[in-house]
Amino acid sequence: MKKFFAELLGTFVLTFMGCGTAIGLSCGVDAASVVGTAVAFGLSVVAMAYAFGSTSGCHINPAVTLGVWGMGRMSLKDALSYWCAQLIGGILAGALLMFLYGAETGLGANGVGAGCKGSVAVAFIVEVVLTYAFVGVVLAATDKKKGAGNLAGLAIGLTLVLVHLVGIYFTGTSVNPARSIGPAIFAGGQALTYLWIFIAAPLCGAVLAILCWKYFEDKE
Repeated sequence: MKKFFAELLGTFVLTFMGCGTAIGLSCGVDAASVVGTAVAFGLSVVAMAYAFGSTSGCHINPAVTLGVWGMGRMSLKDALSYWCAQLIGGILAGALLMFLYGAETGLGANGVGAGCKGSVAVAFIVEVVLTYAFVGVVLAATDKKKGAGNLAGLAIGLTLVLVHLVGIYFTGTSVNPARSIGPAIFAGGQALTYLWIFIAAPLCGAVLAILCWKYFEDKE
């Protein structure tokens, strides 16, 4: 149960802090708001990694859990438990964001942004590529033999900053279905219409990261 609650709390904090910052800074109106939001998401991961990393590994992202499970580093039973905890954490964060800010703010939900020019295909591709990069770094940084050790949380957090700097212009950056589901449920409208992208694309990106990492492992 400790792992379950670690994942729930970690996902809650990531979603609340990241999306809360996006709302507070009106993310997207200028470069400073984009950078501030990207840093908030990255720092949230770093903080949670050092708070809960020793308990659950601090996945706080269904795509990451899929990657770890796909690499054979955890059981399916644990993966299912993590996914449930992450979804609950994201939804609780969405509820609190709704209470504090109101649905009219958008709650930091993801969507098909200006960079996509209305193209769902572009949004999907961007999320696949960004998630592939992010999950790939997670798998590398947490590898027992060649990973970053105690610096893994920092490496992962900085990577999340990077993918947000790239992705906010296109989709607001998800790379995390739980982070997208929570706000979308309460924001409604287009956030729900496009939610499937931010569930399917990150999972596809995670599968690509698994295949890539297995390829390099096999070559060693």
